[in-house]
Amino acid sequence: MYGDILVPTDGSDSSTAAVEQAVAIAEGESTTVHFLHVVDVGTEMSASASGNIASQLTEMLEEEAESALDDAVSRAEAASVDYEQTTREGDPHEVIEKYSAEHDIDLVVMGASGQSGLKERLLGSTTDRVVRTVETSVLIARP
Repeated sequence: MYGDILVPTDGSDSSTAAVEQAVAIAEGESTTVHFLHVVDVGTEMSASASGNIASQLTEMLEEEAESALDDAVSRAEAASVDYEQTTREGDPHEVIEKYSAEHDIDLVVMGASGQSGLKERLLGSTTDRVVRTVETSVLIARP
């Protein structure tokens, strides 16, 4: 049913649930699951003027990306699901929207979680923006 599924992942419980659901949908099908980790440039830039902290933050963000993608890839490999993995920098919802269009994604599977504020706790702000901007169906996974 789906040729290409996009899963933005940050290693959180919600994104892990999205990985699991996407892999389950793709299992036994001719589907490629695209695991995408977006390094939020806003977070990276907020520490850029702080001397040594900037390089430490960049290193930490790269390690988080690698860990999140490694976990997603191991789940796909265990289920014999075809996958691609990518890390990009930028505003997460904009990168997800652009990646989805570039790769003709059929379904986006995202976790529903927020880190701040009441609105974001109901539906993560990035998830909310993606739902409103991508040209494809979005499945919201909950842990």
